[in-house]
Amino acid sequence: MFEQVDRRWLLARLTALACAGALPAGSGLAAAGNADPVILEVSGRVANSRFFTRSDLMALGVTTIETSTSWTTGVHRFEGVLARAVLAEMGPVGSTSVVARALNDYTASIPISDFENYDVIFAWSMDGVPLTRRDKGPLWIIYPRDAVPELADERLEHRWVWQMNRLLLP
Repeated sequence: MFEQVDRRWLLARLTALACAGALPAGSGLAAAGNADPVILEVSGRVANSRFFTRSDLMALGVTTIETSTSWTTGVHRFEGVLARAVLAEMGPVGSTSVVARALNDYTASIPISDFENYDVIFAWSMDGVPLTRRDKGPLWIIYPRDAVPELADERLEHRWVWQMNRLLLP
């Protein structure tokens, strides 16, 4: 049963990608005629799935957060797009949470209220250096934990998804 569902999903996705002229998020390849690779796919309970390049995300506004993390030493400067700006771009959303998926298939369910209540970003650079696959890229979900003490709770750390390339609205 799982194999049949998985094959059907893959076939539907490949067909949709072929029709849209897009490639899977995080593939590192660009769509024809576009030198900027797709780094984020948003799908699920939205009117239409959407593929974003870094340029697409930058066009939604660039936000900087200076904060420490549990995975780095000291305070770093992260640059990215507000998560709520990406969701606003999708139009009406029929979910109260998102599932962030990383290139290694790690997933975390995140309440949309996090994005509404805090300046959470999908970071593409740290200290001015673009995030690569080897260093938590293409996108890393960053919370402003130093500015908002309640976000420094270690029980929330699973939401800091790195190597993120997909958001699913279940």
